[in-house]
Amino acid sequence: MKPVRIALAASAGLAGLALALSQGAGADTRREADKLTYHYDAGRQGWYDGESELTPQAVAGPAFGQIWQSPVLDGFGEVPARLFASPLYIADLAFDAGPFAGKALPLAFAVTSTGYAYAIHAGPDAGRNAGAAPGAILWKRRLTETPCQDGQMGNLSTPVIDRAAGRLYVTSCRDDWVWDVHALDLRTGAEIAGWPLEVSARTVTADVNRNGTSHFVAGQTYFQRGALNLSADGGKLYVAFGPDMQGFLVSLDTGADGRAKPAITSAFSSMPSETMQQGGMWGASGPAIDGEGRIAIASGASVLNALNQGGIPGIYPDVDHAWGQSILQLRDEPGKGPGTGLTLIGAFSPFNYCQTAASDIDIASSGVVAFDLPAGSSRTVHLLGLGAAKQGLAYLLDREHMPGNVTRRHACSSDPASDGSLLDPAVQPAFGSRGPTLVFGPYSDTIGMGNSAKSRSVLAHFRSRDGADYLYFAGSAKEGEDFGTNVPPSLVRARVVAEPGKDAYLRVDAREMSVTLQNPGPPVVTSHGGEGGVVWVLDPNAPRSVDVYQKDAPGARLHAFDAQTLKPLWNSGNALYTSGKYNEVAAMDGMVIVGTDRLQAFGLRTATTPRFADAPVRKAVATSDAAVGKAVYDARCSSCHSAASSGAPPVTVLATYPLERIVSVLTEGKMKEMAAGLSRDHVRAVAEHVRAQGAQH
Repeated sequence: MKPVRIALAASAGLAGLALALSQGAGADTRREADKLTYHYDAGRQGWYDGESELTPQAVAGPAFGQIWQSPVLDGFGEVPARLFASPLYIADLAFDAGPFAGKALPLAFAVTSTGYAYAIHAGPDAGRNAGAAPGAILWKRRLTETPCQDGQMGNLSTPVIDRAAGRLYVTSCRDDWVWDVHALDLRTGAEIAGWPLEVSARTVTADVNRNGTSHFVAGQTYFQRGALNLSADGGKLYVAFGPDMQGFLVSLDTGADGRAKPAITSAFSSMPSETMQQGGMWGASGPAIDGEGRIAIASGASVLNALNQGGIPGIYPDVDHAWGQSILQLRDEPGKGPGTGLTLIGAFSPFNYCQTAASDIDIASSGVVAFDLPAGSSRTVHLLGLGAAKQGLAYLLDREHMPGNVTRRHACSSDPASDGSLLDPAVQPAFGSRGPTLVFGPYSDTIGMGNSAKSRSVLAHFRSRDGADYLYFAGSAKEGEDFGTNVPPSLVRARVVAEPGKDAYLRVDAREMSVTLQNPGPPVVTSHGGEGGVVWVLDPNAPRSVDVYQKDAPGARLHAFDAQTLKPLWNSGNALYTSGKYNEVAAMDGMVIVGTDRLQAFGLRTATTPRFADAPVRKAVATSDAAVGKAVYDARCSSCHSAASSGAPPVTVLATYPLERIVSVLTEGKMKEMAAGLSRDHVRAVAEHVRAQGAQH
C-alpha cells in the first residue's frame, strides 16, 4: 500500500479508523496499526482503539507471554543502553530497493540513551517475516560519537515518524550539551539531505525567541526529554527543552514538501530573560497539538530555586511574560518578526502555582493531552487535561477559552475554589471546598520533589462503547512524614462528567488498591470499538532516585489492567531487563513492544513461539567507596555542579568545604532530597568524591 499524506483533524499520527472516529473529527483511511508518535497521536491521548487480539481475557490467559526480543542494543564504553525514548511502530513499511524490495515489513524503531537509532523487524508471524527474523536489527545509525554525560544522555526523547515523507525525526546530544535534530530515512537510516540541525546557543538566539530576550546560554545544560511532535501536514517539527533553568519550545521547518530548506524558525521561552531560572518544559510527553493546529505544553519549576530557598520571589510572579508552572497554548504563525512564529494565545496557571513552584512541585512532569467530547454533550467539548503531576492534582481545561491572559500569571492565591480549571461542583475532601481533583494523596503544597513526587506521567483518554469518557492516571499515593513511601493507589480512573449546556469536569470513579508502582511511565489504553479495554503501564520498578545505569539496577515490570474494572490482568514478572524512565509501550497489532536495553515484545504465543529466559534478578554488587561516590555524584549531582552557568556552586568550590559540612548538607540540609534513599556510608562516599575533585583541579 503506497502511503499518502492524510491531514488528520486531531492528529498527524492517529492509527486506525476507529480512533479517528472516536475523536469526532476526520478519519484515517490507512489500515495499518501504526504508532508514529508518543502516546499514539499528536494530541497525546494514549489510546489505540483498533486492537482486537489483546482482550482482557486473552491477556489474562495462559497463551500471553513474550514472543520475540531483539539483540542487546549498543552501549557506549561500559555504559549500557537504556530506552528513555518509547518505541514506535509501522505495521507494513514497503521497500522498493535492497534485500527487501517488493516486500512490506512490520518495523519497530528504537533510540537509546547511548546515542543510537535502530529499525528492528517486529513481525512474529512467519508469513510476514519476509526473510528477517523477529527482533532482527535491519539498520542502526550512530547519532553522535560523543553522547552527553558519558553516554547516559545521548537521547532522552521519543522520536516522531512522518510516514508519508518516509522520515524518522530524532534528537541526539553531543558532549558539549549541543543537541542535533536528525531526519533519518525510515528504510535505510541514512540522514536526509540538509540535516541534522543544531539546537544550541549558536542557533537559539534572542532573535529567534518570541518571548522577551531570553536565549540558549553557552555552556548551560538543556535536556531534550519531551517527545517530538509534528504538525498535521508534516511541515513543522516541535522540540521542547528543560529542565531546571528555563523551558524552550523550538519550531523547525522540516522542508518535507521541498519548498524550503530545513531550518529553525522560532522559539518560545518560558521566561523573558535568560537570568530567570524557571519553567523547564521537560515532561516526557512533549507538546500536544490539537485539531486546529494549536500547540499546548506544560512548564515547570526549578529545583535549584527550591534547594537554594529562593521562595516565591524566585518564581517571578510579578514579572510580565514569566510563564513558569503553567500550561501554555500557542500558535505557530508563518513568517519572521513580531506576531509570527510561536505566539502565545492562552495560558493557565494553577491557583497555588506560587507555593508549588517554590517547592519544585512542578506540573511539567505530566504534560498535557488534547481530546474532544462528542458535539453537544457539554458546553465545553474541546478539552485539555493534565495528569496528576508531582502534587497529585489533575486539571481539566476548555482549550477554546483558556482562563489566563497572555501577559502575566494571576496573583498568588491559596484558594482552591479560585482555580481557573473546570472544577467539580462538589466539595473536594482535600480542600473542604471546590478545587482541582486530587488523584494521588495526601495533599501538600510543600512536599513533592524527588522521590516524594506523586506522578511523572501523562494521562490517557479512553471512550467506552457506551460513550463514557475516562481519564487514566499512573503514579502513587504516599505515606510517611516526607512522602517517602509509595502506597496504592498507583492507577486511578476519573470520568469526564458532561451534561448539555454545562461545563465538563472530572470525578474520580475507580482506584486500583492492590498494586504499588514505583515511578511509572504513562498508562496506554488498547481496545476495539470502545470494548475490551486494557490499560498498560511500564514501571522501571525502582524509585526515581535510583541510577538505572548501575549494575544492580532492577529489571522493569509491565502491568496490564482491565480498563473497566481496573483489575490486574497480568504482569511481566522478571521477564524484562533494566529500562529507562518515563517511557511507555507500543501496544497494537496484537503486540506490546517494550524498550529496555533491547526491544522485548509480548503477545499470544503459539506452539512454535521460542521460549525466552527471564532476565536475571539484579543483586547488589560490592564495589569500592570511591566507585560508589563517583556513580552517585554523576547520576544526581553533576548536571548542576559540573555544568557551567547552572547557577549551582561548581564542584571545585564544594571541594573546598570540610567533609562533614558536605555530609551535613546531604543528610540534614537543603540537599537532603537529592540524597534520598542513600545510606550514610554512600552519602559519605559522595562527599569524599566531591572533596577529591579539588585535588584534580
